[in-house]
Formats: sequence, C-alpha cells, structure tokens
Amino acid sequence: MAHARDALLDAALAALTDRPWSAIRMADLAAAARVSRQTLYNEFGSKEGLARALVRREADTYLQGVRALLAAPAPPGRNVVAVAEWIVARAAVRPLLRALLTGAWNERLPEPRPARPGARPAPVPAQRRADAGPPAPGELVAQTAACAGERWAAGCELAVRIALSHVVAPPPMDTGGAGPDGRSRERAGQCAEPESWSPMTPAMTRLIETILSVETTSPRKTMP
Repeated sequence: MAHARDALLDAALAALTDRPWSAIRMADLAAAARVSRQTLYNEFGSKEGLARALVRREADTYLQGVRALLAAPAPPGRNVVAVAEWIVARAAVRPLLRALLTGAWNERLPEPRPARPGARPAPVPAQRRADAGPPAPGELVAQTAACAGERWAAGCELAVRIALSHVVAPPPMDTGGAGPDGRSRERAGQCAEPESWSPMTPAMTRLIETILSVETTSPRKTMP
C-alpha cells in the first residue's frame, strides 16, 4: 500500500496550497488520491495521524536532500555552503519545512500533535514511525550536521544556523509578493521544488565560506 500512502500524502500537501489544514476533509483527500476512505484510515488512523505522517515525510525528504548535496563531487566546504543556500531556497517555498526548521507553526499548517499515551500502535510500520513525532528544530539541525561527518559537523551546524537566521528574517525583497502565477509565494510554492536556487546574500555566503576556511586551517582542527 506504499503507493496509496504516497498518493494520499501528495494529495494532502497539494490541498494545503489553497486551504488551511482545518478546512481539508479526509473524504476529499481520498477522492483526490483515488483510494477509499477506509484505505486512508487504515494507513493513518485519523486526520492527526495523517498530519504526523505528512510532517515526518517532509523531514525525511529534507534530510535526503542534505545527504545528496554533501555527497556531491566537490570540496566538502563548498558542499556545506551549498546545503546552507539550498535550505534558504527550499524553506522559502515549503512552509512545512520552514515550520519544522524554525518551530514557527501557524494555523494553516498541520502542526502534528503527539499520539495519545497508551494508544494502540498503528498497524502500518511507517505510521508507527510517524506517530513517534518529527524531530524538533534543534534535533533536525543536529541531524543535518551529522550528515556532514565528524570532520565537518561543527562547520555544517554553524552554516545551517546562519541559513536559518536568513529563513527567519530574509531581506525585505524576499518577503511577500506574488509568484509567477499571481498567487502569494508561500501558497504557490507549497509543493514546488526549485530547479535551481539563488545564493543567500553574497555577504552571508562569504561569511560561511570564511568560517569554514578558518576551521579547516585551524591547527586545533576545531571551530575557533
């Protein structure tokens, strides 16, 4: 049933483009995914279970992207900078990821509530994992840094935190406005994945590169 599960998660993410989570109906998602309502409830148990699964998948997809960038055939320092730039671009068009990374949830998003204590474990293994809850912002940053390996973990964590400061408080020209289709950037980009990304402000990119340069040339081999 993996295909049905992915189709339902895709339908839920697409629905968030035009509606807040509170206005999304399970019956509509089942119809959009072309599965029965029973299949939906078999997979997720409830709407809150679906929310937990949707957020869990967003975190997993993000970490997969981080690993792919860090594995690129380029100097490790350049890959770390690329991760920071990518985080800024991806968070700008994926509100769920932005909330995961910053903890800034709003009423439009399906902020996942923990499964009830003592609740019967979900029969679907993927849902049992989702019900355990997504990583908190600090945990997700730590997991991102760990992807860089011990040698680059400290520099990667600092680069990610600089990137997140850019996510939380972007330059004025990056806020608001309309996307190519006339809708707000946040709503238009809910499901979008940029084919390429513009770097953060050159000053912030240079700052990260300078920090990493100091780190690699430090006799102590640790962040100063």
